[in-house]
Amino acid sequence: MTYQEKKSIVTLISTILISAVYCLYKYPAYPNEVVESKVTFHYWGSFVLVLILVSIAANIVINIIFNIVFRITTGEKEPAFADEMDQRIGLLAFRNSFAVFVIGFLLAMGSLVIDLPLKVMFIILIFSGFLSDITGSISRLYHYRKGV
Repeated sequence: MTYQEKKSIVTLISTILISAVYCLYKYPAYPNEVVESKVTFHYWGSFVLVLILVSIAANIVINIIFNIVFRITTGEKEPAFADEMDQRIGLLAFRNSFAVFVIGFLLAMGSLVIDLPLKVMFIILIFSGFLSDITGSISRLYHYRKGV
């Protein structure tokens, strides 16, 4: 298994774990206020912003740990450059990830059009961001295994 495949698997697992742990941590703090209250908007706004910050920080730490473990176990360094295939695979994964997020965004906006509660919109946005990240990792792994 190549470095890129291992990194895609680690990214996939870490994304799932980070999202699951964060959602389980924040779920008990959901306000029992009126559905459209200021407290509810504050909850969802802080939920999304903190999730983004936690995901970025955790992914940086996990990538550093992965590189250290990879180097210790294999004696190899991280590839210093990305060739054309790496760049193409990155673009394909980004395209697939972006498409999933755009579909989720449109569904979230559609939920507002059909007068669903605002929490549905936020849940769809958060879930589409999660699925987008998963799709990018799976696409990257797939293309490294099967080719472009």
